[in-house]
Amino acid sequence: MSIVGFVIHPQRHEASTVFARAQRTLESLGHDAVEMTQQNADSVDLAVSLGGDGTLLRALEMVIRRGVPVMGVNLGHLGYLAEVEPAEVDVALRRFFAKDYTIEERMTVEGSIRTLSEDNEHYSEGPTFIALNEIVVERSMSGHVIRVDVTIDGGKFLRYDADGLIVSSPTGSTAYSLSARGPIVDPDLRALIVTPITPHMLFDRALVLAPTSVVGLSLGEGPSASVMVDGQTVATITSGSTVTCRSSDVTAHLVRLKDRDFHHILKSKFGLQAT
Repeated sequence: MSIVGFVIHPQRHEASTVFARAQRTLESLGHDAVEMTQQNADSVDLAVSLGGDGTLLRALEMVIRRGVPVMGVNLGHLGYLAEVEPAEVDVALRRFFAKDYTIEERMTVEGSIRTLSEDNEHYSEGPTFIALNEIVVERSMSGHVIRVDVTIDGGKFLRYDADGLIVSSPTGSTAYSLSARGPIVDPDLRALIVTPITPHMLFDRALVLAPTSVVGLSLGEGPSASVMVDGQTVATITSGSTVTCRSSDVTAHLVRLKDRDFHHILKSKFGLQAT
């Protein structure tokens, strides 16, 4: 018997109906269905998100370090990551337990925070975070830019005066980085993308770096900044603190039931037509 954990979008009414139907299907197959929380996530063998890509990211956050596969049911709008439609859930679960699926592995980004003490004499190391999409250092206060000194592999690169900076994976290139005019990167590649958010300077280009690169984001004098991991605020940092980002050894495992053509998905989501 396996345990399937569901993360249900609280504001999608259809999600509860889909969960009830999936629960009956799993019971008929001899498996259990539970609403997944951080407290019971260690017991699940498969995570299923019922929502959009944001819901899938929440499900992934709970199980990614254990390598548990995640199946996304698309109740959202864009759905770059969630591929199963609500009407297909029963078939998708049956196929999973019949081992009729593949696992798509996606690169993730690891981040850690080094905080300067109030007396400016000591540093403390914070926990490590894992992001499928991106790690962001962004202004906390409206109307104030932040100053961020960027290092690449320990060498000084540039000081940005901007609303923030995004360090994303190829998967995250179609998330926040895209809205900040970053490049679209094929998710099969391994790379780090550094994208400034509304830079107040002449150089406004995003950088595509090798997956072995280590990117340091040090907050300069001025306003505080928020650190966000896949859209969730995890910390507030002040001048002298550094967020270090690198590619992670942890891999996201996404359940795939059909062939996925990234370029076709991109055209479909943006309504693009070939001429």
